This record gives sequence, C-alpha cells and structure tokens, in this order.
Amino acid sequence: MDHITFLVAVVIVTALAFDFTNGFHDTANAMATSIATGALKPRTAVLISGILNVVGAFLSTEVAKTISGGIVDDTLVTPGMIFAGLVGAILWNLLTWLVGLPSSSSHALFGGLIGAVWVGAGANGVHFDKVVEKVLIPAVASPLVAGIAALLATYLAYKVTARARKESVTKGFRVGQIASASLVSLAHGTNDAQKTMGVITLTLISAGALGHDAGPPLWVIVSAGLAIGLGTYLGGWRIIRTMGRGLTEIQSPQGFAAETASTTVILTSAHLGFALSTTQVASGSILGAGLGRRLAEVRWGVAGRMVVAWLVTLPAAALVGGVSASVVTHGGNIGTAVVALVGAAVAAGIVFASRRNPVSAHNVNDDHEVTIRGTEPAKVGTAA
Repeated sequence: MDHITFLVAVVIVTALAFDFTNGFHDTANAMATSIATGALKPRTAVLISGILNVVGAFLSTEVAKTISGGIVDDTLVTPGMIFAGLVGAILWNLLTWLVGLPSSSSHALFGGLIGAVWVGAGANGVHFDKVVEKVLIPAVASPLVAGIAALLATYLAYKVTARARKESVTKGFRVGQIASASLVSLAHGTNDAQKTMGVITLTLISAGALGHDAGPPLWVIVSAGLAIGLGTYLGGWRIIRTMGRGLTEIQSPQGFAAETASTTVILTSAHLGFALSTTQVASGSILGAGLGRRLAEVRWGVAGRMVVAWLVTLPAAALVGGVSASVVTHGGNIGTAVVALVGAAVAAGIVFASRRNPVSAHNVNDDHEVTIRGTEPAKVGTAA
C-alpha cells in the first residue's frame, strides 16, 4: 500500500468516474432498440443491462492488457499523465451525452491518454503501431462488419417470416430481443469495463505497485465492473433516444438482428484483445438493420453527424488530455488541483445545461425533432 499515494488514489477515483460515464453513455448500445420496439420497458432494460455489464467484466482481461501495456509505454507513463488523459475523456463523454450523440467512449479514453502521454513523455511514449493495429483498424472495420451482418440478418428475418402473421412475428422477435440485448450488455461489460481496468492497472504499474505486464488485480475488476454497471443503470436517455429513434425506424426483427450482430463482433474482438468502440459497432448494426428492411427510412443526416463525432473524438480528447498534461507536468500538485477544479466546473456546467431539456425513461420514446441542414425539422419516432 506504500505505493498508493494521494495522486494515485485520485487517478483511480477519476478512472472509476470515467467508467461510470462510459456506462450511462453506452447504455444505448445494448438497449436502445429493445426500448424503441417495446420489447423491454425502459427501467427494466437498464436494470438488466447494468447487472450484465457487471457480470461481463469478469469474463476476460485481454482488452485490459492492451490498454495497460499496449498503446503507451508503461515505463514512461506517470499517474499525472493518466489523470490528465482521463479528464479529457470524461469531458468529451459528457459533452456528447449533452447533445445526444453516440460517440465512442473508448476513443475518448484512447485520445485522452495518447495526448497526455505524448505531451508528458514525448512521442516515444506512444506505441503508434499498436494504436493503428488495436484501435484505428478495428474502428474502421468493426462498424462495417457489424452493419453488413445486421443487414443480411434483417433481410433473412423478413424473408423467412414473410407469410407469417405480423403480430406473431413482432411478439416472437420481441422475446428474442430480450435475449439478444442481454448478450450485448454482457459483451459491453466484457469489452468496455476492461478499459478502465487497464487504466487503473497502468496507474499501479507506473507507481511501482505492480510489475510490468501485470494483469488487473481482483479488486480492480470488481470496482470497474460495479462502476460501469451503476452508470448503465442510470441510463444515458439522450443517446438511447438518438439510437433507438433517430437513426432509422426500428421494428423487432431489425432490433434482434442488430443486437445479435453487435454481440458477435464485440465478443470476438474482446477475445482477440481489440479495444474497439462498442458504440460504433452498435450504430453500424442499427444502420445495417435499417437498410435490410424494405422501405425503411434511414436518416442519413443523423448518421453523418455521428460519423463526424467519431472522427473528432480521438483528436479532441487528445487535445484536452495534452493541455491538461502540460498543466499537471509543469504545475505539480497545484497544476493537478487546477485541472481537477476546472474539469469539475465544466462537468457541472454540462450537467446543469442538460436540465433545460431533460430526457428520461418517461419520454425517451416520445416524438422529438432532428434538424438536418437544408431541410425542415423532421419528426422522429412516435409516442410510446
């Protein structure tokens, strides 16, 4: 315990705070389509998702090892750099949550860490080859693979059930969605909770509390799982609305196809140690499911804004992480305190701003407007 200094403790708490924001930011990945189709009631959906995220955290540690010893050089990293990177990731998560954009929490974390380590330790502190292999390539490939899989699955689902009674098809696929959405939640815990485990493990390695190439201790696995589970239960209703109602018209066969495709891609990547974005996978699956149903409307304006957010996420978080690392590196404890206070003030401002237009379990499926440049605002969804 001698290695657990005040700064290390602050970093661990901040990492768990990021894990919490990761949970409510990404609840939509698993449950947006099930809530949109009525397969699950909103509160029931987030409760199931929260529990299964905790369970998923115990299934694998391959992604955690990628974070703690893959994308940055753990011999050059300090707890202050990690803290700065986490600040960048948390602020980007909160900002995109405020505007209801399903951006990547994973890329926010990677960007924050890369920017902070680059400023604090130089370019040699970042393993850019691993960033390309483990982060950038999966970022491009995973939503495409998931989208194509969901498209084909949706087409087959409607083809096979073409002569069946619509009511029976809807009821059957809604039951299937409970299982498929639960699997996405399990997969999300397996992939995303590990990222915080990796950050905390990296912090302990940099402080000398763990040896190089060490895996996450049990208490790290438990705390990360509980943090992401609690965040998931609170529900990122703004992003759930965008993914469930904003991208395309979702029916139960499409929801089942999208969730099944997402689960397959996420679990396969977690097994291989690819720290992919579950948000991008789920969004790709939903778009694929929209394209797979004849006459379904896909709102490309919303999808385009999401893609822009994906492209901006990593560099934006890297910029904030880099600036924060500069203040922490040159300012010492005072610099760390300044970054913490400024970050807390910005986070509080974002939360306060969200209260002007609250979205909750009660109105997540209500009509809302999606403004697409050059057109009149379009109504999205129907009252549920």
